[in-house]
Amino acid sequence: MSQTRYLTIARDGEAEIEVKRSRFRCTLVRVETEDAARAVVERLRKEHWQARHHCSAFVIGPGGGLHRSSDDGEPAGTAGAPMLEVLRGHDVSDVVAVVTRWFGGVLLGAGGLVRAYGDAVRAGLDSVGTLPRSLVLEHELVVSHAEAGRIENELRSRGVLLLETTYATDVTLRLGVPAEQAVGLAPAVSELTAGTGHLLEVGSRWVDQRP
Repeated sequence: MSQTRYLTIARDGEAEIEVKRSRFRCTLVRVETEDAARAVVERLRKEHWQARHHCSAFVIGPGGGLHRSSDDGEPAGTAGAPMLEVLRGHDVSDVVAVVTRWFGGVLLGAGGLVRAYGDAVRAGLDSVGTLPRSLVLEHELVVSHAEAGRIENELRSRGVLLLETTYATDVTLRLGVPAEQAVGLAPAVSELTAGTGHLLEVGSRWVDQRP
C-alpha cells in the first residue's frame, strides 16, 4: 500500500466453505473505523447466535496501519491471525472479515483450523473482488453554463474526475486528479478555456477507481 493508492473490496459479500462437516462462512464488509468493524462482528454474532465462533480480522486506513484480529474462543493463533495474514497478503484495507463457524463434530487440530480460516477469507475475497482507491487533489473551476458541458467532457476524456457540479449564476466544477498528475491540470484548463479559467485547490479526498 502506497501513500496515494491502496486496494479495498469491490463490494460487501460472503462465501462459505466446508471442512470435515464444519461450515466456515466468511463475511466481508467495507468499513472505515474500528467501531464500524466491531459493530459488524456484533451484528453477525446476534444474527448467527447458534454458531460456535465468530472470528474476525480487520485492516483500516490507506497504509493499513490499524489492524486487529480475534480468535473468539478458538485456540490462540489459529483463526484471527491467519485471517489477518490473508487480508494483508492481498494488500486490502478498509475491510473487516468475520468467519462464522458451525462446528461439525470433527476436531481439525491447530493446522487444520489455520488452513480453514485462511481459506475462508480467500474464498470471500475471490467472491467480492477488489478495487483501487486513489488520493486525488480537489480543484474548483468556475465556467459559464454554455461552456460547462464541453469542458466537462474534455476533462473527463483526459482522465480528470468530476466530483461535483454546482449550478448557480455560473457552473462550479469540482475536479479531482491524482497527486502525481496534478501538474498537468492547469495547462489543460488553460487550453480548454482559452486562458480564462482559474483553478482553486480546495483539498483532497480518497476516491474509488471503478472501471
